[in-house]
Amino acid sequence: MASSSSGGIKLTAHERTEFGKGAARRIRRSEQIPAVLYGHGEPLRHITLPGHETMLAVKVPNQLLSLDLGSGQPVLAIARDVQVEPIRRVIEHVDLVIVRKGERIEVSVPIRLEGEVPGGVTTLESPTLLVTAVATDLPDQVDIDVSGLEIGDTLTVADLTLPAGSEAVNEPEAVVVAIVAAPTAEQVDEELAEAEAAAGIERDEKDTDDVAGEAAPSQDD
Repeated sequence: MASSSSGGIKLTAHERTEFGKGAARRIRRSEQIPAVLYGHGEPLRHITLPGHETMLAVKVPNQLLSLDLGSGQPVLAIARDVQVEPIRRVIEHVDLVIVRKGERIEVSVPIRLEGEVPGGVTTLESPTLLVTAVATDLPDQVDIDVSGLEIGDTLTVADLTLPAGSEAVNEPEAVVVAIVAAPTAEQVDEELAEAEAAAGIERDEKDTDDVAGEAAPSQDD
């Protein structure tokens, strides 16, 4: 079972001795997830995690996990890599790294944009930001409100308000958000025509007329 506390999401894990694709398939059929646990000089451990509880836990970026491995002392860890099957979207494997209370670690945090700029398009240079934070208090996202910005404005790392206790790793002058003018219909059509030409697609006059305006109604209209 899994439960939430200040010490992280609790998951019951088990050591495993079977390896390879066949073993991994058997583990997943039993509604478990194969995983590895490493870090802090500890030997690499091959474990299994409960499927449903783990899936819910790793939906939150940088979620702290408290692993019960039967030793009586829980192991704190975060998911460093989650491998997902692209069709069924089920978790196939998880890499976990051990963390300690009080230590600062580097994590990649998703950026969430809020607000709009009239007539402008918000360009996000990177979907994530590298930060350092205490392992037991990692942020799950960085919010950026673009309301009040104008076309031509930019926001750098130094302009961002980070979650309490977090420090950016990226260079302060690195641009994170840029506001550009929304393209006109003519610009969109020109870009489409260039893309079609590059792909070897030829437009006839009817295609051009249909883009420029509505087709003439038929006699049945």
